[in-house]
Amino acid sequence: MNITILSVGKLKEKYLKQGIEEYVKRMSGYAKVEIVEVPDEKAPENLSPKEEEIVKVKEGERLLAKIKDEEYVIALAIEGDTPSSEKFAAKLDQLATYGKSKITFIIGGSLGLSTDVMQRADEAISFSRMTFPHQLMRLILVEQIYRAFRINRGEPYHK
Repeated sequence: MNITILSVGKLKEKYLKQGIEEYVKRMSGYAKVEIVEVPDEKAPENLSPKEEEIVKVKEGERLLAKIKDEEYVIALAIEGDTPSSEKFAAKLDQLATYGKSKITFIIGGSLGLSTDVMQRADEAISFSRMTFPHQLMRLILVEQIYRAFRINRGEPYHK
């Protein structure tokens, strides 16, 4: 399986980078994992709704340019379904079983994802109704993907 994590913005925090690198290394026996960053759009704090939409569209264009037609796309969005770890694992297993071996997860910038990105996504998931920094979501996502592989292989993993 080939997994791409496509994310807006550059990860700067060393502790997050180390955590992500650790999980990517652990997954090397299960899948090839690639992390791709696209630049975020510089924007001041107080944007009008129209300005926010412009930022999301520009970031969305950068994201969409990195996605190939054959990729199964899962957008991380607060309004997405909230699967349990077991259901998330079953979904990844189902995708692999039915020949969807190229999976791309998309993490948007601080304003979220554009309508065009959401329309390109095959599905949307949310790990919580809470809002998390998009940098932290990368770590949470790689941990859950790793956990899914362990669940699908019947291997022990702490609960």
